[in-house]
Amino acid sequence: MRVTRHAYAVDGWGVGELWEAEGLVVAHEAPSGANATPTPPAPTPPKGAASPPSGTLAGKPSYAGVEFVPELLRRIRRFYGGEPVDFGDVRLDLAWCTPFQADVAAALRRVPWGEIVSYGELAERAGYPRAHRAAGTFCAENRFSLFLPCHRVVAADGIGSYGALGVSYKRRLLRLEGHAAL
Repeated sequence: MRVTRHAYAVDGWGVGELWEAEGLVVAHEAPSGANATPTPPAPTPPKGAASPPSGTLAGKPSYAGVEFVPELLRRIRRFYGGEPVDFGDVRLDLAWCTPFQADVAAALRRVPWGEIVSYGELAERAGYPRAHRAAGTFCAENRFSLFLPCHRVVAADGIGSYGALGVSYKRRLLRLEGHAAL
């Protein structure tokens, strides 16, 4: 499987990276950096490839590699602009997941914009009511930021952590979704 890296910039957030292969998102790194750089040009599709679709990814039964990337990057930028965007239709490479991890990933995808849950609630929604620590571990190792929205999962006694991007980034994402108190 050939993996392609797509760097992108979001004004006010920084530069992020999307890795895709054969129409699957393999990983996504959220934009970070104090100052966003200008948006890089959209990747050029391979010779003979169809032009990028317009609209959303919904209703597109097959992804042909780079074809879905420009629209997905537009949606990511809209998200960081404060628009409620659902990424539930984005195909993720979850072949590496254990059954538990796949269930937690599915439960995370069902946590909508503006809603928060605790690690315990996430574990319960995944069908493992006593696995809050394991759900937290899955979130800590999440390589699909936004698509598996771990920023919407908080500790029972506070906000919890948010990996290398830190708690301030998590707070900023939650404020973007309407949670000013956290």
